[in-house]
Amino acid sequence: MTLHPQFITDENGNQLSVVLPLEEYETLLNRLEDFQDIEDARAVKDEPTVSWETIKAEMELEV
Repeated sequence: MTLHPQFITDENGNQLSVVLPLEEYETLLNRLEDFQDIEDARAVKDEPTVSWETIKAEMELEV
């Protein structure tokens, strides 16, 4: 992905903010969400699971 940032600077040339085209910004947000999903999946990978039958029994569901 190629970004086309425009920087807003102060009178000394220090970068204060960045402006991106909306499509690039939305693509970045989507990628961040994907990375968060991967991180979340890795965090729970080794946690024990509970079967649907157990959940139904505990909640007294008749499904």
